[in-house]
Amino acid sequence: MQPFIGFTFYGNSRTIICVISDRQPTAGPSSALPYTDTKPVGAPDFYFAINSTFRFIEQKLGRDGLLRYWKDLGTRYFAPVTKSWVDGGLDAVSGYWRAFFDAEPDADVSVERGPDRVTLTVRQCPAIHHLRRGGREIVPDFCEHCFWVSDAMGEPAGLTVRIAGGNGSCRQEFLMAGATPEQNLNLINRCS
Repeated sequence: MQPFIGFTFYGNSRTIICVISDRQPTAGPSSALPYTDTKPVGAPDFYFAINSTFRFIEQKLGRDGLLRYWKDLGTRYFAPVTKSWVDGGLDAVSGYWRAFFDAEPDADVSVERGPDRVTLTVRQCPAIHHLRRGGREIVPDFCEHCFWVSDAMGEPAGLTVRIAGGNGSCRQEFLMAGATPEQNLNLINRCS
């Protein structure tokens, strides 16, 4: 097994320490999320770190390196979530996304479980909202990470994701792989 690659920020966005570990994150026994936290809502400044990480990786490793990073997050970091999706199907997918967005500050998202898909309607993306409020320059392809990470998460469960919109609001559909044409990345808006 290759080590998981993560980045930890100390001080400001110019100081980045790469953490390589063989440990995979594990979920709490009753959580739909791959981590446990005592806070009801996460810290929004984490979005600054995510945005800076994406920019750093793309500058150092190019677009291919950034895509590898996003896919690695989906297959390795989110492996506990993927396992729950394999075991629980679309009910587990909808449960995860409800718990996820319940813990995201300033999220305005509905999660609907249909007979053959789970649909996320993101009216206000918490990450884009916080980055704009903080006056940050957003990585232009920031919204693509939702596709690459989620698609990698869903693949072992026989699922795929299709996304339209972005740049602060979008629609994401999780459905059986092969039930729809491949994702057209032009349907995912660039951030400005």
